[in-house]
Amino acid sequence: MKRIFSFLILLLSLFSAAWAELPLDPGVPIHSTKETKPDLKHNWWELIIYRPQNTEHINDIRCWLRIEDMDGNDVTCSAAKATYEWVSIPDVVNKYQKSYWLSGGVAMHLNIKAGRYKMTVYTPSDKQWPYPSENREEWKSNEFIYDTENPAKVIFVYPGMNENGFYDGRWILSGRSPKYFKQATIPEMKKN
Repeated sequence: MKRIFSFLILLLSLFSAAWAELPLDPGVPIHSTKETKPDLKHNWWELIIYRPQNTEHINDIRCWLRIEDMDGNDVTCSAAKATYEWVSIPDVVNKYQKSYWLSGGVAMHLNIKAGRYKMTVYTPSDKQWPYPSENREEWKSNEFIYDTENPAKVIFVYPGMNENGFYDGRWILSGRSPKYFKQATIPEMKKN
């Protein structure tokens, strides 16, 4: 029994020694970690526009991207190409069909030609969900100046709120991530 056990240990050590000599990639030495893990780099021509998730009702309201040159001409489709990902489903790239939009939890990857641009997002009154009405105005954002010579890596889009925590019908484009507000508390009812 000792001979069989010794023989098994010998075989196991031979196989493990043989496997230890095999590199993970035939072109890369096994002791090199630098070549097996490439550095993550941001593409200088790509801008990520991210719209973080909010409450379920505002997440479903889309906003559309508008890019203008410095003369005020709309160059959204001629100066940029975009794809998008749902942050909850990473590494699945989707192509836009007709227009460039964002919902809550969507990250847009925008490849843009060199130059300076004015970027805004908007939601037309007929696309405001759940109760679109004719007397509502278009929800608009502030104007964000984007320069490919001094590019931002990520721009955030989030809805504006008033001091009471209610959405006020505007979008905010910013190079900084939004501050998250705690949900408004419901006041206690007076007991009789």
